Amino acid sequence: MCLAVPGKITKKKQGHKALVEVAGLEREISLDLLPDALEGEYVLIHTGFAIQKIDEADAEETLSLLRDLVQANEVHG
Repeated sequence: MCLAVPGKITKKKQGHKALVEVAGLEREISLDLLPDALEGEYVLIHTGFAIQKIDEADAEETLSLLRDLVQANEVHG
């Protein structure tokens, strides 16, 4: 199974690179597969690459579900 995590592009950098914020953490990703992505947009990230644009509501829903999974694992882990 593969997992793509939503993140918000906070800054585009030179050479198809960007900084994204995911759950309060910032990391650098590649925009090689999605070079038209813009600052402020949400993208799905898989293995360090933005693979698809998504809207903010879908991103927030997915992040909420992931947080719920982490919390459930901590309680029942």
